[in-house]
Amino acid sequence: MLTPAHLTLVHWLSPAFPTGAFAYSHGLEAEIASGVVHDAASLETWLGNILRFGAGWQDAVLLAHALEGECDALDDLARALQPCAERLRESREQGAALARCLAGMTGHHLPARLLPVSVGAAAAELELPKRDVIALYLQGFAGNLVTIAIRHVPLGQTEGQAVLARLLPTIHTLAERAARATLDDIGTCTLAGDLAALRHETMDVRIFRT
Repeated sequence: MLTPAHLTLVHWLSPAFPTGAFAYSHGLEAEIASGVVHDAASLETWLGNILRFGAGWQDAVLLAHALEGECDALDDLARALQPCAERLRESREQGAALARCLAGMTGHHLPARLLPVSVGAAAAELELPKRDVIALYLQGFAGNLVTIAIRHVPLGQTEGQAVLARLLPTIHTLAERAARATLDDIGTCTLAGDLAALRHETMDVRIFRT
């Protein structure tokens, strides 16, 4: 059942919320420049892998545990798991921006932590089912990257949204799994995605921060 708490979370995770998500491509800019991502099919493959085996799954499990507390220890773990400086910056800056905006809106000051931990710490007070919080988080993450691809591959609007629609069942399944996962279940890797993030750091011309 849809509740005011769901709407609050949708607000926090929407493109209108000033976390600056639009400025971070998660290495996608490098993959587009190299031709790895060049059409809807290659975007779907790349993004599906990021969700299932990369930062999508990693963030989902961290978020699930952040909803239960012990956020300082989880933030340390989240930082240690970042494969390069740009990925750390991406999560750190968005998490800090979320905390700042929520403090300004509510007067409730949360420490600046990496994004999944910041979202979990804030969303814990909403008392929503874990799977709902995780699914909305992953949809926001994927939607931002699809928007980047629409503009820079480029893809048509309909093509891009069709990619996101086809990934929604994957997001739902990942949210269900992550809600029950232990921290030991984080052990996955998207090496090609991590290497793209590293290549992005040395690109001569860049539009995005990561």
